[in-house]
Amino acid sequence: MPADGQAAPDEATVAHRIFEQLSEAIISGELAAGAKIKEPALAAKFGVSRAPLREAIRRLEERKLLTREPRVSARVTILTPVRVAELYAIREALEGIAAREAALRVQPADIAHLRDLLRQHEAALDATSDDLYRQGTADEDFHFFIIKCSGNASLVQILCDEYYNLIRLVRRQHSRASGRARRALIEHQQLVEALAEGDGDFAEILMRRHVAAALRSILASIATGNGTAA
Repeated sequence: MPADGQAAPDEATVAHRIFEQLSEAIISGELAAGAKIKEPALAAKFGVSRAPLREAIRRLEERKLLTREPRVSARVTILTPVRVAELYAIREALEGIAAREAALRVQPADIAHLRDLLRQHEAALDATSDDLYRQGTADEDFHFFIIKCSGNASLVQILCDEYYNLIRLVRRQHSRASGRARRALIEHQQLVEALAEGDGDFAEILMRRHVAAALRSILASIATGNGTAA
């Protein structure tokens, strides 16, 4: 029992906290691609036992943020061009479906929220010269919100839970490409108008084109050693 009289957090709660902290460390680059996960050091850093730490590591492996080979410690995922292309093929197809379904269910308040997000994103772009599209947390993420608006629980689970942090990792590692941030903003604005009109067919087409354009920029940037907003 802690000194303040409150019950100690259970292992599941501790594991979730560590999962979130390690996810952010990977996405921010604090834990670099290919870095070895050293359990004793992390247990000491977080002040926890090995059991919740291992549960957090298992979840990170499920989310593909960590990889492990037999009899080898887990390492931070290295996003090769092949892996990125595979991920974005899934993303293009599923986010296209999400946009189609969102167009049929989206409410006026949702459209207002999306337009407000884009005004914030545009203001952020205007305030800097680095041509970097920052979407921040899930609450600020244009794509995350559209997926939620689809009302499709399976799509939400796959894209917002299973793949979301991996997509964020791609964005962080490939966050710059000349002109891409402005183009992405325009594409987002066009998507909102299709959603507002309830045009599911066009919303799906626009979303698929948008994700495909992001992938092309990412692959081009990998080849030249730069990066892109996705």
